[in-house]
Amino acid sequence: MTTGSGVGVLDKAAAILNALENGPTTLSQLVELTQISRPTVHRIAQSLAHHGLVGRDLHGRFELGSRLVELASAAGEDRLVSAAGPILLKLRDLTGESTQVFRKQGDFRVCIASAERPVGLRDTIPVGTQLSMKAGSAAQVLLAWEDNERMIDGLHHARFTPTILAGVRRRGWAQSLGEREPGVASVSAPIRGQSGRVIAALSMSGPIERLTRQPGKIFHESVVAAANELSELLRAQAERP
Repeated sequence: MTTGSGVGVLDKAAAILNALENGPTTLSQLVELTQISRPTVHRIAQSLAHHGLVGRDLHGRFELGSRLVELASAAGEDRLVSAAGPILLKLRDLTGESTQVFRKQGDFRVCIASAERPVGLRDTIPVGTQLSMKAGSAAQVLLAWEDNERMIDGLHHARFTPTILAGVRRRGWAQSLGEREPGVASVSAPIRGQSGRVIAALSMSGPIERLTRQPGKIFHESVVAAANELSELLRAQAERP
């Protein structure tokens, strides 16, 4: 453990979070890494899980929770917004459709950056718009890499299924057809932070009559490339002294 702050329980919680930085960890491994007694590690980890700071993977191992991603995203939101602008414009011009970046905020996803199609029929989503986490390709992306418990909660009353989310994780992108709004299609891909965790979703959306009923087949390469470019840019900015 690092030098303590004098507040024992907070020092132990920080040690547990630091131990989880390298990925999912069993309770026994947490005890070994932190040198904290097993009952104390379990109690604090459970408390951290209650607040979303720690989660559980499909094998029951402890891992960093999605709330940390939300807090980190909020802290770096200005950087994400400024970096997203030119990339969204480039993707809009390449595809001819409106583009957006969404970040999960509580039970909603919030549009934090957008570039709208300048003319003609378009899907208009102003910055600051709150949309449901129960429908749409961006919601799929934001939920697909959550810990198991939060994923199960998020699927309750959702318009997509566990099988769809498994496909999103396997492919690295999502599509939706009239899921959020009748007649609207979209394609989304994950934006990842410095640690590789999903911190936001990059999307393009428009009428099904233009995007067709297979928008992912046509546009996923462009959307994924834009999301990867933004992820790399954020990582490069974070590594600058």
